[in-house]
Amino acid sequence: MRQSWKPGDWAVYRKSKRSVSPGRRAESVFASPKGESYTYVVDKFWVVEEILPGNRLRLKTARGKVHEIDADDPSLRRPSVFQRLFRRDRFRVVEQGLETPHFAA
Repeated sequence: MRQSWKPGDWAVYRKSKRSVSPGRRAESVFASPKGESYTYVVDKFWVVEEILPGNRLRLKTARGKVHEIDADDPSLRRPSVFQRLFRRDRFRVVEQGLETPHFAA
């Protein structure tokens, strides 16, 4: 199903990561076969900055980084009602262009 995005829309990107110690926001954590590292996913809270040709989006992060992602990427979705209510500060940080080293829990 194709979603229509516009600049300023809030977006959640589910990013796969690997490390020796997952952070507190890690979900779906799986240890490697020998237990040296973990694979997990983290929800990233971004804001649509621009709609690009070819069904692509330019998304802005809290630290000012920019990612170009296909609008129909399965890892990209709109925030749930819970996320809109209880994680709205993460989106507002992006909207204001503030650089925050750590988000409050």
